[in-house]
Amino acid sequence: MKISAFEIKIGNLIEYQGRLWRVLKKNHVKPGKGGAFVQIEMKEHGSGTKLNERFRSDDKVERAHVEPRQMQYLYNEGQDYVFMDNETYEQLNLPAEDLEAQAGYLMPNLDVQINFYNDSPIGIELPQSVVLKVVDTEGVIKGQTAASSGKPAELETGIRVTVPPFVNVGDNIKVNTDTGEYIERAE
Repeated sequence: MKISAFEIKIGNLIEYQGRLWRVLKKNHVKPGKGGAFVQIEMKEHGSGTKLNERFRSDDKVERAHVEPRQMQYLYNEGQDYVFMDNETYEQLNLPAEDLEAQAGYLMPNLDVQINFYNDSPIGIELPQSVVLKVVDTEGVIKGQTAASSGKPAELETGIRVTVPPFVNVGDNIKVNTDTGEYIERAE
């Protein structure tokens, strides 16, 4: 199925140059001159070769035909992440290197979609956003305004995001899993 390059998400599998690739990073670029484009870092499934490719807004890419299965993340076991199929209750171990940048968004009991290609698991698709707890951030400085650009915060899974000045240690925040950006405070 052909999709626009701008619809590509981190973790997607695409067929490009006759090979199967997993998207590791995505960056929208809007230069001062010329049209917007998206910069994609991909890793070839099997060989591990990495490729950086630039796609214009009108470019189409072939999304790999995969069998999606709804699964739930259970726990981390050494270098593996353990998932359970929501229908059959079978457990599946995925190595950490297969998850790359996505592992920082995994919390126990999180529902994800694991894609299978020729009956082999080849990647996961996270929900659009996840709620994580702030475990470390700088305190608020008296007199600091809300117009500040933000401050760094470490979340319970170890990832770092930039948050507004009013976010404190212990707050739950919603984070976009595609961009890694703060969305809002959560309950």
